[in-house]
Amino acid sequence: MRSEFRSAEVRLGGQSFHVRLAGQEGRPLLLFLHGFPEYSGAWDGILPDFASRYFCVAPDQRGYGRSWRPEGVGNYRVSALVGDAAGLIARFAPQGRAAAVIGHDWGASVAYALAIRLPELVDRLVILNGVHPAMFQRALARGGAQTEASQYITWLRREGSENLLAADDYAKLFTLFGAGMSLDWLTPERRAAYTEAWGGVAGLRAMVNWYRATPLLVPPVGAELPDEALPHMDPAALRVIMPHLLLWGQRDTAFADEARAGLSEFCDDLRVVDFPDADHWIVHQKPREVAQRIQDFLNLS
Repeated sequence: MRSEFRSAEVRLGGQSFHVRLAGQEGRPLLLFLHGFPEYSGAWDGILPDFASRYFCVAPDQRGYGRSWRPEGVGNYRVSALVGDAAGLIARFAPQGRAAAVIGHDWGASVAYALAIRLPELVDRLVILNGVHPAMFQRALARGGAQTEASQYITWLRREGSENLLAADDYAKLFTLFGAGMSLDWLTPERRAAYTEAWGGVAGLRAMVNWYRATPLLVPPVGAELPDEALPHMDPAALRVIMPHLLLWGQRDTAFADEARAGLSEFCDDLRVVDFPDADHWIVHQKPREVAQRIQDFLNLS
């Protein structure tokens, strides 16, 4: 694992955020947003691939790793998370725009929300095994494969789930981390780095609060939700107008294919690349291929 990056602490709204940086400041910005239960180190395998042409910024997102960890579920609403991403762009991007925002899992949710709400800040959008909010809620409401795969969300939202995740040296969290997928990439060194970043019960509570704050509705397996029960989602207000690349590991057990079905309806310019032999942890399993696909996308006129 290469380590051609440096760490820094930056202030956003008076609060401290830990970031990994690669490349020369002043170059076009690439903002990398990790998901659950990762931290900025999720991107270590590909940051050096972009350092010669771009300035790469990968934060520990709010509540994760060494960044600000506020109390209270309300501090983890998507509006606050988007505000953090926008603040990083304002701090590091020439002309106040990111050349690309790259998100995985929960980081993909923040990236989608940023691209939809503040498109003037994002030139290109790259998503790795993440889902558009409208597609995800639609799939959850059907009571099928995605509903079954997402029952862990209901479990995580329960009071005290962070205590169970932290018990026995994070045994439950590592089980959830794998969930039928390959963790061959999780070396002992990486495992130790993750457990340090998780920060015990207090750290896990902040991470789980992302799930508690989301308005997503997750019915029991086999139960469908009628349209009138769902949050109102206006397709016109949820469009992705900039060029958008989706990289998808087809062996993902967290996101079913139905969670991305119909995505093109919400996008002006969508490209999809499938990886048949990768799963949710595609950036760790296929770092060179992922980096090359992103490079090719960034090079498009």
